[in-house]
Amino acid sequence: MSTVVDRSRASHRAYETLLEEIQSGALAAGAVLGEVEQAARLGVSRTPLREALRRLAAEGLVVQQSPRVTVVAALDADDIRALFEIRRALEETSARLASQRGDAGAFSALADAFEHVDLARDEGRDAYYALIARLDAELDAAVANDYLSSALRTVRAHLVRVRRMARDKPERLAASAREHLLIARSLASRDADLAAHATHIHLHNALESILQSLREGTP
Repeated sequence: MSTVVDRSRASHRAYETLLEEIQSGALAAGAVLGEVEQAARLGVSRTPLREALRRLAAEGLVVQQSPRVTVVAALDADDIRALFEIRRALEETSARLASQRGDAGAFSALADAFEHVDLARDEGRDAYYALIARLDAELDAAVANDYLSSALRTVRAHLVRVRRMARDKPERLAASAREHLLIARSLASRDADLAAHATHIHLHNALESILQSLREGTP
């Protein structure tokens, strides 16, 4: 029993490390994840590493090119458009439901926090992304739909990679903060139509900015 638990913990640790490295860009698209090398680097045996890689493959973050070769999945303009198609459907639905089911006080507090974000410093930008994660968590809790939350978790795993494209664009970051403020306010006021519309506008602007970055060759 202990062996099974230890293997599960090792697999989860390897998964979390690889996920963070893929999302941060430390492991770039196309990077080869050799079993022997990665197991040694992460300090796990090959069995839990394989389990971690299978989990990442199921989420579309790595691709098995052959039985022995796994690479970090690419993320091109078509992938991003497809990601945002499903993101719109899920997040607009989530906003509508959360505006009806959620804690208005919690969303009001989040709106206050978005109103006072400091995007001029790295620490402030980190705090801003943490605030977005808090809003996502509050939305999930309000909706209380495991199927919807599970689908959104998969989408969000990819979005962390995409969001890096906006981090060094101050104008877009400031606009995004204002858009999140409107979303939080509409949720706090229980305005389902405005919450869905504000979410739609935010996603439209985010997608256009990301595609522009790709056209300009921004890393």
